[in-house]
Amino acid sequence: MVPTLQPGDRLLVDREAYRSASPVIGDIVVLRDPEKAERWLVKRVAGVGPGQFWRTGSGLVSVPSEDAIEEISLPASTVYVTGDAESARDSRRFGPVPSGSLVGRAYYRYAPAHRRGEL
Repeated sequence: MVPTLQPGDRLLVDREAYRSASPVIGDIVVLRDPEKAERWLVKRVAGVGPGQFWRTGSGLVSVPSEDAIEEISLPASTVYVTGDAESARDSRRFGPVPSGSLVGRAYYRYAPAHRRGEL
């Protein structure tokens, strides 16, 4: 998630955030790694199912464009998550993830002190 987050950043996570509401595009979330369930990942929500999206070089869009790389169909109760770097291990690699795999929404960086603040 560089540059938004740096290695060593410590986050507060609202584990109740998605019990009564759906994730929103742009949310920074903690989720269970779909390839290694005991590990958690921090990613940004780029799409929420159900819906049709198109992946471009700059992200996910809901309207087809000339620079579309592929069409992505998100089933209900799934999210498409991305890291901030093009090479991030995210839905571009492992596909949409079930909303139930979201641990919560990261909302505040409390350490290091000089980077403290809301996300």
